[in-house]
Order: sequence, then C-alpha cells, then structure tokens
Amino acid sequence: MQDVHFDIPLGRITALHQPGNGLKVLALHGWLDNAASFLPLAEYLPDLNLVALDLPGHGHSLHLPTGTEYSFHAAMSAVLDVADALGWSQFCLLGHSMGAGIASLLAAACPQRIVRLVAIEMLGALTDSPEHTATRMREAMAWQRERAPRTLRVFADIERAVQARLLASRVPGSGLDVALLRLLVARGVRAVPGGVVWRSDPRLTQPSLTRMTPPQVDDLLAAITCPTLGVFATPAQPYLPDPERRRRLGLLANGEAAFLEGGHHLHMQQPAAVAGLIQAFLTR
Repeated sequence: MQDVHFDIPLGRITALHQPGNGLKVLALHGWLDNAASFLPLAEYLPDLNLVALDLPGHGHSLHLPTGTEYSFHAAMSAVLDVADALGWSQFCLLGHSMGAGIASLLAAACPQRIVRLVAIEMLGALTDSPEHTATRMREAMAWQRERAPRTLRVFADIERAVQARLLASRVPGSGLDVALLRLLVARGVRAVPGGVVWRSDPRLTQPSLTRMTPPQVDDLLAAITCPTLGVFATPAQPYLPDPERRRRLGLLANGEAAFLEGGHHLHMQQPAAVAGLIQAFLTR
C-alpha cells in the first residue's frame, strides 16, 4: 500500500492506498490504532480500491487544536472530506471498533453516499443513560481542566514500544502477537532524541463529554439502508455483549452477521477468513 495524504479543511489526513480497479472502499481503524491495522487484510483483497485512513489524532494525521474535542462528528466530517478529495460521490465503508462506530453513524447520516458497510467488532456507538449526562460532563470537564500536561514516554527503540503495547493492551482480549503489534507500532511512533514516542495525540484518552443514549443509537441503526455486514469475534467483548450486538443487528433494514473465533483485532489475526467474508459480501 502507498502512503498518501489529503489536505482537507480540518488539516492533513494521511492514509495508505491500495489502488485496485474494484470497488471504492474507505477503511477506518480503531481507537489508538492507525491505517496499518488494515495491512494484513489488504493482502487478501488486492482488487479493491482501498484507502485506509489515519483518523484525526492517530498515525501521521493532524492533531486537533488545543481546546477542541475528538468526537465522532469531527471524524465523520473528515471522512467525507477525504471522499470528496478522492472524487468519490459514492463508496463503501469498512470499519473496525471505533472506526466501525464512525462508519455506522456515517451510513445513517449520509445514506445517499454509502453503498455498502462492513462493521468489524462494533455497530453503532457506546451509549450511556440520560441520567448520567451531568455526571459524565462534570467528570470530563474536571479531567480536561485539572490534568497536568502529559509528558510523552520515550522508548529506546520500536521494539521497546512494541513490548509496552503488548503489556498494556488497549482492548482486553485483542490477542495480537508481536508481529501484528509491530505493524501498528511502526506507524504509531515518531523519532525523538533518545528513541521514539507515540505519534497519537495524548488527548485521545480524555473522557467524552457526552455519549448517545440507547434510543438514539437504535434510531441511527434503524436508519441505515445500505447492505451491512457485521463481523464479530467470539467470545464477545465486555463493551458489547453478545445479546446486545445481536439486538443491534436486528435493527438493520438490510443486515447480516458473521461470527469468528478470535480476539478484538480478528481482522488482523484472521485476515484470510475475514477477507473472504468481505469479498463475498461486497461483490454479491
């Protein structure tokens, strides 16, 4: 895949591009990952015109200005701006985890532009009860205003950073081995005197000011009209238990699901199997 970039109104968004002659697909990675998340999968989907983005604050893409919040809304606008820069009036979306959540909301908000949706390990968004709104906002504001500026940890080399990511997995049960983690880490660090530091914006770990309520997410999922494939790992992750993900799948007007044994990053762990599902779905 080739490194490319797009200068959109928000700033510079970087990506990896596989210029196949097939369907146009924008790929959106998970939280604190980057475009390299899709490298194993792309090898098995060589015909796709695949653009895997570094979402804002991740990989080589811009960090948002101080005082602004990382939100699904900002990410959705950035994705559409990249599609416009590519000249893609219609395209498919492929998302993993947070990226699948962003893709889900975008498919609901812009049905005229999204041809098909593949959502891996998430559908919709994380929710919270209405009665938690004020408490969540207070906690988020206190965290943002009172937290001291974060000093980036310097790793002697990439291998030390890989080991750190291995020991402090961002998602329990991800199951990524060292070779797969190295793909993410290599794109996720930058050189500094004495070694390397994470490229991702430290503010990505800030608590969200708000979350949607369950009825809001249900309304969005019911509004997705394009054919949708949900690909999920077995066993289910705690943040989206199996009964809830099956309930959400049932809200789709034109949805189907596949379940594979594996961890949260099953598209990296089992790229051939996941690519087979995607290929069959996109070319049906």
